[in-house]
Parts: sequence; C-alpha cells; structure tokens
Amino acid sequence: MRAIGTLVVAVTAIGAANAQEIDWKRVDDALGRSAAVTGDVHRYGFPRSDLRVTLDGVAIKPALALGGWVAFKPGHGGAMMMGDLVLLESEITPVMTTAIKNGLEITAVHNHILRAEPPTFYMHVSGHGDPVRLAEALHQALAASKTPLAAPAAASAPEIDLNTTELDRIVGAKGKAVGGVYQFGIPRRDRIAEGGTSLDPAGPLGVATGINFQPTGSENAAITGDFVLAGNQVNPTATCSTNGRACTSCIFGRMTTPSSSPRGCAPRSTTWPTRSL
Repeated sequence: MRAIGTLVVAVTAIGAANAQEIDWKRVDDALGRSAAVTGDVHRYGFPRSDLRVTLDGVAIKPALALGGWVAFKPGHGGAMMMGDLVLLESEITPVMTTAIKNGLEITAVHNHILRAEPPTFYMHVSGHGDPVRLAEALHQALAASKTPLAAPAAASAPEIDLNTTELDRIVGAKGKAVGGVYQFGIPRRDRIAEGGTSLDPAGPLGVATGINFQPTGSENAAITGDFVLAGNQVNPTATCSTNGRACTSCIFGRMTTPSSSPRGCAPRSTTWPTRSL
C-alpha cells in the first residue's frame, strides 16, 4: 500500500510540473483567445456565430448546437488536446486536410442535428505533444473554414424563458445559462483515461453528458444533447437473438427483430422519432 501511495504522489507531481512548464499565454496567443480554466484543463470555445442555421422554424443559437471547442490537458511530452469543431459540409475536406497535414488526428465526423439548413457537421480532433504547436496546427485548420478566429465580444445574456428550477429538479443537476440556452453538463462518475492520461476533470474535456434547452416561447424549448456512454450502454434494451446469436439492433435509426434471414435480424417497420432537435 505504501508503494502504491508513493506512485500516486509521484504521478500527481509529474502532472503538476507539466502544467507549470506550459506557457499558456503562448497557447492563448496562437488560438487568439483566452481559455476557461478548470483544474489543469484549458478549454477554448469556437462558436459558429457567423452561421444562420434553422431547423423546423427554430433559429439555432450557437450555445445550443453550434459551439465548437478544444481543450488541453498537461501530460507527458507536453499536453493532450481534444475538441469538436462545427463545420459546413464544404469546410470538412479543407479543415481535415490541413489538420492532418499539421499532425492532428481526426477521430470522428458526424451530425448532431438532422434536417438543419444549412447542414452542419461536427469534426472531432485530437493531438499530443507541444501545446503551442498543437494550438498553431488547430488555428491553421480552422482558418481553412469561416469559423470566426477573433475572440468573441462580450454580449448581454438573453433571458431564459423556462422554469429552470423545475428542469434542475427533473434532471437532478444544476444547469447554467449560456448565450440564451440553458445547459446541463453531467460528467461521468467512473474513471476514464485516454492514452494513459486520466480525463479529469471530465466536463471540460468533453466526457460529460450535455443537454441543452433553447427557449422557443411560451415556456417551450428546442432540445439537443450528447450522451457519454460506455459501449455496452448504447443499445442495452434493443438487442435481439435468434438461435442463441445476438445481433446489433439499431442501424440508422431502425429497430430490428428476429427473422429467418441468414443474419438473424430484419428491419422492423417502425422508426425512431426524428422531429425533435
């Protein structure tokens, strides 16, 4: 037990030393803005305030589903970086090409909201190494899009026309008003690591379930969210089995049921609702 305790102290000391060695002012300068700092994590926001995106008649605020970000956490060899960039379809290839050329990794490209006009996509990026170099690479990648690179000006907070007290009670967590949107960020309680680095604090590193409520009048809201799940939690009740074989049960929103097909599953006629944000 004493040896384990000594190891934990040593690892903590190394992390603290790495954090002290990083010149965060140079990282800020490379990205053109200051970070929100939580613990040893520095998080930078890149909201797409330049876009005018609508869905089902709702003008989407950047804080609802257009808030790109990137976060840095000190680690061995400098820092680890991860983030989520909001892009138009025409921006995906130039941003991806520039990011990869400068040593960043692309871990996902997908939608968060469907049927929006214009369509928006979300590119997850990551990197390890010198944080200033990572910041410069990210800035160059974003410059291949129309993402505003100047620090956003301070703006007055719009009123939240929702019963936020009741929302807090139902969700079981305290939300916060950001840019006219009521946001919940609920970190995973279990320990999650990436490349040997503990993702702690989890929230600013993106390892938190986020649910956003944008008022639309008369205490109604447009809602969108992002759940952080372990692999076995994605479809825990939506599996079927035939002849003892389990099969994946949710493919592009369609449920599956047992059948006599060779693969053991066939599409069912019903589909999941797609009208809500």
